[in-house]
Amino acid sequence: QVQLVESGGGLVQPGGSLTLSCAASGFTFSSHAMSWYRQAPSKEREKVAAITSTGGFTNYADSVKGRFTISRDNTKNTVFLQMNSLKPEDTAVYYCAAGSYISSRPHYWGQGTQVTVSS
Repeated sequence: QVQLVESGGGLVQPGGSLTLSCAASGFTFSSHAMSWYRQAPSKEREKVAAITSTGGFTNYADSVKGRFTISRDNTKNTVFLQMNSLKPEDTAVYYCAAGSYISSRPHYWGQGTQVTVSS
């Protein structure tokens, strides 16, 4: 059974930091590209960051470039999203996802974790 379980969300003040984690099981994690998406209320789901299966290449949405960092630990089947300098517009439900390639549509999704940036 495939599982992607996100954790680490919560309430943080503007300018603060959070690190999201996503623990994967039920598939060959090291063979899949991983991504983080987010969806704010009344908005479409947005791809935030992605990383190749080996971790050798990453890409980011312009809105988070320079503030967010995606990484992975293939020994622990876990992908991370380090979020710094958070802004109120980063408030959303964050989802991790797994796909064949960094540019392909994911075929496995997590349930999401809420991130709220507010004073």
